[in-house]
Amino acid sequence: MVYKQSDQVSLACQLVSPACSNLAVYNEYPSSVVPGATVWHSARTSFGEVLPDGCMDLVWRDGDVMVAGPDTRPFTVTASSAPQVGLRFPPGLLPHLLGLPAAHLRNLRVPLADVIGGREAARVVGLDQADVADAFETFGRSRLTAMGPPDPVVGAAAHLLRTGSVVADVAIATRLSVRSLHRLSTRSFGYGPKTLAGILRLQRAQDLASRGVASAVVAAECGYADQAHLIRESRRITGRPFGALRQAGSDANRSTPLPSGSATVA
Repeated sequence: MVYKQSDQVSLACQLVSPACSNLAVYNEYPSSVVPGATVWHSARTSFGEVLPDGCMDLVWRDGDVMVAGPDTRPFTVTASSAPQVGLRFPPGLLPHLLGLPAAHLRNLRVPLADVIGGREAARVVGLDQADVADAFETFGRSRLTAMGPPDPVVGAAAHLLRTGSVVADVAIATRLSVRSLHRLSTRSFGYGPKTLAGILRLQRAQDLASRGVASAVVAAECGYADQAHLIRESRRITGRPFGALRQAGSDANRSTPLPSGSATVA
C-alpha cells in the first residue's frame, strides 16, 4: 500500500507543540490503561506548526480517525474551530500495536482504516466527541492484548537516547550491534537512533526552557556543546532558532504544562 501525505493538513494534528501558540483550548492527561500514553483535546484558532516529538498519535476529528506518523520536520496545520481528540503513544508503541513499521508512516497522516482495515478501525471511527477518549484507550488496550507486550529493548533505547547516551553506548547497553539498533529504530521510531536522539534532546531542552531555565543552562543540562550548538540543532530540526521556541512556549495558551511525549515503555 502506498501512503500519500494528506493535502488537508487540518484533518490531523499530532502533539500540539510550543510552536502552536494560538490555541483556544488544549488539555491532556495520562492514559489510565495504555502505558506511557497521553489523552489530549484541542481546538485551534489559527494557522500553526506541529514540531517533531518522537511520538505517534491517533487523532479524531469529525468522526474520522487518522494515524499521525513520526515527524522529521514541522508539520503545518490550519485553523479550525472543530475540536480534535488524540491519544499520543510513547516512542515505539503505536507501530507495535498497528503491526506496521513506523518508517512506513514517516511524515504522513493516514486514515486508520487504511492501516488496519475498516472492520478493526470501526471501533473508533464515526464516534461522537464525548466517546472518543474512552474508545481510544479501549482500542489501545485491546491491541496491546492482541499484539502482546512490546519489545522492552525499544523502550530502553528510547530512554537512553533521550537522556543523552550516544548511539554506540545505546547499542552496547541494549546488546545490539549499531546496525541492528538502526534497524530496530527505523522500524519502531520511523528513523535512525541519531535522528530520534536529536528530536528527544531538543524536546527536553524545550521542557526546561518552559520552566524558565536560561538557554545557556539548558544547553549544558541537555548535553549540547554550547548555546550556539543548541541554536543550530533547533534550526536544523524545527527551522527556527531556540529563542523563537522559547517565546512560542511562553506565549502558549494552555491549561496544562507543555506536553513532553517523553514517556517510554520499559
